[in-house]
Order: sequence, then structure tokens, then C-alpha cells
Amino acid sequence: MNEKLKFESDLIEFTESLKKYVSTDDGQWTIKGFVDVFKNVYTISSDTKIVSKILEIHLFPKILKFAEDNGYKLVLADHQNYYPDISFVKANDESVKFAVDLKTTYRKPDNPNLCNGFTLGSHGKYFTNRTSTKNIQFPYSEYQGHFCLGIIYERIDGSTIDETKSYNIEELHSIVSVVKNFQFFVAEKWKIASDKGGSGNTANIGSINNISDILNQKGMFSKLGEQWFDDYWMNFRQITTKDENGKTKKISSLKDFVLYRGGNTSLIVPKRTAKRINIKKDSND
Repeated sequence: MNEKLKFESDLIEFTESLKKYVSTDDGQWTIKGFVDVFKNVYTISSDTKIVSKILEIHLFPKILKFAEDNGYKLVLADHQNYYPDISFVKANDESVKFAVDLKTTYRKPDNPNLCNGFTLGSHGKYFTNRTSTKNIQFPYSEYQGHFCLGIIYERIDGSTIDETKSYNIEELHSIVSVVKNFQFFVAEKWKIASDKGGSGNTANIGSINNISDILNQKGMFSKLGEQWFDDYWMNFRQITTKDENGKTKKISSLKDFVLYRGGNTSLIVPKRTAKRINIKKDSND
């Protein structure tokens, strides 16, 4: 087994233990809030950025132990906007590096087969110039693989959370967690990518949002291969062609790009959406 396959296999096995680590027996997050020196507990917000950051802090000791057990050193991003979140560097061979981004997202409340989606890193300078050190810990080409360690969770109905209330430490188990029902996954980022940007006007690659396809790494490029993923995102909205009416347009869809390159469009995996369903709300949720 080569280094990349072994790293992925070990990382997948590791994530299988994390759900029990972060969850109570009924699936709630074991994090209930934060404590002051007087032993008062204050509930946290369900804001996605807050949940994401606390989850990272919660998991970091486990990730550090995983790295040590498997012969890797951890190198954290020097700056908040650097890619990746964590670089795994082989302790006895520093030429072996893997990029791992921690990604958290929530299930759609009206359709639990879909999640909110997330970004998969930039397609800017460090992506197009694989020797660049701009906004990246090590040059992109030095990584043997680029992985997401992902967490999908369910948000608790905000009406049941009182962020203004404090609790005594003895009341800890009576506090409702802001999220529950965690699902962890490991995926190479190109295998779960869509052909659309991930956030506004920034140069970020977007993910697919069908949870089953994420777990099975069935993104739009998964049959085409990583070279197509690289080629498409290196040239995203950079190639101009003409439509059927003779008007010029910038290529920003995978189908148009594959046609332009003369590839096989039948290998494009279509983005799946799941049928909207009505969910009966439990009064205790």
C-alpha cells in the first residue's frame, strides 16, 4: 500500500472513533457551554462559525494523538486564511506531506439528505501555480494528497436554546446541546467537488451537498479524475467561447468545459438533490 492510500485508510479508521468522543448516548454534543471561575455554565450559540471553531478545539487532542501514533508531525496554518488547516508531515521523511482541512456543515432542516455544503479551498494563485507559497503552508505540489475531514451535524431548533441564561455546574446534564447527530467522513477534496464556487465572489471551490454522495465520494469529477478537476478549476471562468447564438461567454460549467476540451461528458457525475420531505418536529428537540 502506498503512502497516500495508507494515510487515507488510517484517517478513515480514526474518524470512526470520533462520534463516540463528541456525543452523549442520545447523540447530543458533549459540549454544553463554557464555564467561568465561579462554576457558572453559559450556553453557546448555534452560529456555524462558533460551532465549527469549538469542534476544531474539541477534536485537536485526538488529531494530535492520531498523528503521533502514525508517525506524523502536525504543522498548523500560520495564518487564518492559509491552506490547509493542518499539514501532516512524515516524521522520518519530510517530503511526505498531506493536506487536511476540517470541514463542518449542517443538515438541511427540511431535507436531511442534503447539507449546507462547504468550500474546498481556493482556486487562486497557490492552486494555479503549484510552487507558490501565497496563502498556503507548503507549495501545493508538495502535498501527496488533499483531504477533508468532515463533520455533518443537525442543529437544534433555536427556540429551545436560551443564550441569555446561565446554569450552575451541577445542572450541566440538563442543558440542551446546540447540535447533535454527528456524522464524520474523510474524502479527497476533488472527489466531492462541484463545478461552482463555494462562497460569493471569493475564489473558492464549492462542494456537492448530497450527503450520500459526499460519504461515497461521488462528486462531479469523481469519474473524470483529478486531472480534470485541476484543469477545470485552474481555468475557471478564464476561457472564452461562443454560445449557440454566437455570443461570447466565459466557461463556468463542467459540461461546457468538457465539451471545449473534447472530453466525454457522460463521465460527469450530475449533482443530485434529494426530494423535499416534511419532517415532524419532536416537541423535545
